[in-house]
Amino acid sequence: MSTRVTENAAAASEVALSHFRARLQLETDCSDVQADLASGVAEFVLLDVRGPNAFARGHAEGAINFPYGEMNEGTLAKWPMDTLFVVYCAGPHCNGADKAAYKLAQLGRPVKVMIGGVTGWIDEGFELVSAELAA
Repeated sequence: MSTRVTENAAAASEVALSHFRARLQLETDCSDVQADLASGVAEFVLLDVRGPNAFARGHAEGAINFPYGEMNEGTLAKWPMDTLFVVYCAGPHCNGADKAAYKLAQLGRPVKVMIGGVTGWIDEGFELVSAELAA
């Protein structure tokens, strides 16, 4: 007898290892990002890829507002090519982080998505900081 869980057999260990290794190479979570930022040894640049109004209402401390539509070789030139970018957007309902990650990868830049985005950040109990919009 099979159940909904077991109607498809679990993958072989080597398949699972490959799959989860790939996910960890492409994603990170809010807790790991916050811990690295708090320790002062973050080896990445955290990019909030939402628009400036959403960023101003609240973002992860240490994040730079950099909407994915503005990403190109010129706007990224201030960072060395091997700079790791961690990108996030509003949350699981938003694909802005995926669009930004895709764009960065197209430009030859290392990138990870912070899964959960702002929603995940709040769910983990971390505070958002707000910014004043430039007049």
